Amino acid sequence: MPAKKRKRSALKRIRQTTRRTSMRTVGRSAARTAVRAARDAIAKGSEAAADVISAAASALDKAAKRGSIHKNSARRRRSRIAKAAAKGKKKT
Repeated sequence: MPAKKRKRSALKRIRQTTRRTSMRTVGRSAARTAVRAARDAIAKGSEAAADVISAAASALDKAAKRGSIHKNSARRRRSRIAKAAAKGKKKT
């Protein structure tokens, strides 16, 4: 079967989609990693937990701004991290 012909606009859309997908994947991955690091810091009760929590919140906001994750999802995750941090402080 011969190769399928594609319009110029279709080829451009393919390029745009692949670039957009890769950028969103990077943002989503960074947010997940930051959240995981924040949860670990809270669980260990480390001194630098506040900095890690702040970095996680920032990563979530950036991911939401770029469309990697939904805005409300980012807010919910930030809330849960903050809640866990407050609960961790209360124990010690």
